[in-house]
Amino acid sequence: MKVTVIGSHLCPDTLYALNRLSEVKAEIEFKNLSASLPDLKAYLALRDSDPHYEAVKKNGGIGIPAFVLEDGTVTLDLGDVLKLSDHKARRGT
Repeated sequence: MKVTVIGSHLCPDTLYALNRLSEVKAEIEFKNLSASLPDLKAYLALRDSDPHYEAVKKNGGIGIPAFVLEDGTVTLDLGDVLKLSDHKARRGT
């Protein structure tokens, strides 16, 4: 399974997510917002336009880590990504 992880190497939740996804052998593309201004700009555009972020913004959060799945689905829930990975592993896809 391929997943893009948007986060920061300075964020403990991002590091945890990267480790868990590595454990399940996910193919990870990491967008490190602390190291790349183009990635940060792209993330801010996503965050400003995606309804998933309304509650995050209301509560003053950043919204990382975020996960973009192969089909373009965006989620903030690592559990959802891990369930999908497990489901795909069982199906052999």
